[in-house]
Amino acid sequence: MTSATSGTGRPRDPEKDRAVIASTKQLLLDEGYRGATVAAIARHSGVGAPTIYRRWPRREMLIEDAAFRQTDSVSLPEDQGDLKRNLRAWATVFLATLADPVTRAALPGLISDYQQDPELYQRLLDRADSGARAVFVERLAVHVSGDDPAQVEQRLDVAFDILVGQTLLQALTFGETGRDEFCDRTAQALTAMLLSQTWT
Repeated sequence: MTSATSGTGRPRDPEKDRAVIASTKQLLLDEGYRGATVAAIARHSGVGAPTIYRRWPRREMLIEDAAFRQTDSVSLPEDQGDLKRNLRAWATVFLATLADPVTRAALPGLISDYQQDPELYQRLLDRADSGARAVFVERLAVHVSGDDPAQVEQRLDVAFDILVGQTLLQALTFGETGRDEFCDRTAQALTAMLLSQTWT
């Protein structure tokens, strides 16, 4: 996903963009979500607040961009050969992404502030997904048996939601502490669910 805004008029100075994003990340780490105000970011980066607002009309959009910019190019796992290994690989990638200290500092505040704006909240969810759901379903479908492709897709869609939800909770609560145990446990549970003969 691209930046939160697409400016018109004079071309944007990429150096200013980089300075603002770097300062936002640092303030998120040092001062937390509430401390990463536009005024503080302007002082830290040396870029004036009016310039920042021209690029990011809302503070939340800037923090979102800082939190997710590094995740936009994350490499998704290739086929690992069987369902359980695939699920473990996906859990590992998602946890590393969501437990990134900047993302971890930004997400609770963004989720809270975006609750009152359904459009921005949905955009945040879409950005967190970043096309991963479709890749997950496509790559894992060959490992889930079933005569009805639509049912297999439904199973994997639900598994993706559970994986993201569990990984987000783990990331926000513990970071990467206990990573191996979490990924093993998550992969085992999702494998059992996806291969269950009682799925309806």
